[in-house]
Amino acid sequence: MLRTLLFVGTNIAIVMVLGIFLNIILPIFGVSLGDTSGLLILCLVFGFGGSFISLLLSKWMAIRSTRAKVITAANTPMERWLLQTVQRLSQKANIPMPEVAIFPSNSINAFATGASKNKSLVAVSTGLLQHMSQDEQEAVIAHEIGHIANGDMVTMALIQGVLNTFVMFFARLIAGAISSFVARGEQGRGLGMFAHIAVVFVLEMILGVLASIIQMWFSRQREYRADAASANLVGAPKMIAALERLKQSAEPELDGQLVAFGINGKRSEFFASHPSLEKRIAALKGA
Repeated sequence: MLRTLLFVGTNIAIVMVLGIFLNIILPIFGVSLGDTSGLLILCLVFGFGGSFISLLLSKWMAIRSTRAKVITAANTPMERWLLQTVQRLSQKANIPMPEVAIFPSNSINAFATGASKNKSLVAVSTGLLQHMSQDEQEAVIAHEIGHIANGDMVTMALIQGVLNTFVMFFARLIAGAISSFVARGEQGRGLGMFAHIAVVFVLEMILGVLASIIQMWFSRQREYRADAASANLVGAPKMIAALERLKQSAEPELDGQLVAFGINGKRSEFFASHPSLEKRIAALKGA
């Protein structure tokens, strides 16, 4: 399914660029690696800046990456039903009507994205429309509406901002200690500078992996809440039926950031954006 690596993928790319820029401006602001307060403030600015840039770009990136077609006027009975269903469920959830899109994919999937509840998007795959009953489709749409109503896009951005700050700050602290150790006197200064740049890059990659584990844990908790929201909107039996249908699907998942806001995410438990379908069904059944 489409996701933990469009918001996350976009965010990583932006943060890497901002990280390079951060290295350049540290001396301009008179911030040394020993000035932890100044370094932390700049990392907060850049960490949250990268996260919110990703959030603002999320809808545009989602549409482009999935080749989704935004439906402004229904041309078929299916499109009419889809628009009416999203409108009805969004009214029931007390949120503004999201944009609606269909993206070409044989997999059964859907996702929600957008910078805010007022600028959101719900997209479903052609595979979902072809292989699910209308009751199951309605439950999946309600799940995505639940993500929007719960403010999950902004929550993800805030969590990502904290994690970005953590990665950028500690990578530079550790790299500063290592490069200071390597740089011994005037002759070692060039080597120390090279070591610092190299270690920052490596540490950002390593700490980024650790941060993604934390991010995915939050994502899994969010999925339970979206499932519960769907159950409240259309009834637990419909959502359970939709998840049972997903268990029969062996199609690949969404790519990138969108996995976190999709209906289905298949990854190893540690890095999974979604709990297992069995756990989600059990939660809906009250087990």
